[in-house]
Amino acid sequence: MYVILTSKPGQFRTEVGASLRPVEAYDYVFYGRLRARFLIAELTGETRVRLIDETEPVTVNDVPSKFLEKFENIEGARRELQYLCAFGDMDTVLIPRDAASFNLPTPAAA
Repeated sequence: MYVILTSKPGQFRTEVGASLRPVEAYDYVFYGRLRARFLIAELTGETRVRLIDETEPVTVNDVPSKFLEKFENIEGARRELQYLCAFGDMDTVLIPRDAASFNLPTPAAA
């Protein structure tokens, strides 16, 4: 099973925990601006995903993986990302990035 985790730099981030193996990561760019990061992770067992609200006051929630949308295979997760990020003729792009650096700043954002 696969899940999609989302982080929005400066707003919130999700962190990979036990039973989640990062597979692919993407930066979602809308008209030249980084809007979100997506991580496709393999779910190897029930776990919790840490969601950290980066705005003041900072809050942390551990969300059980049973509440995440799951995909039988990685192709299903990729299709969902394409669907989520396509808006007609709008200038949107998913840029692959190293899954291990999912929450690290990009050189352009640093």
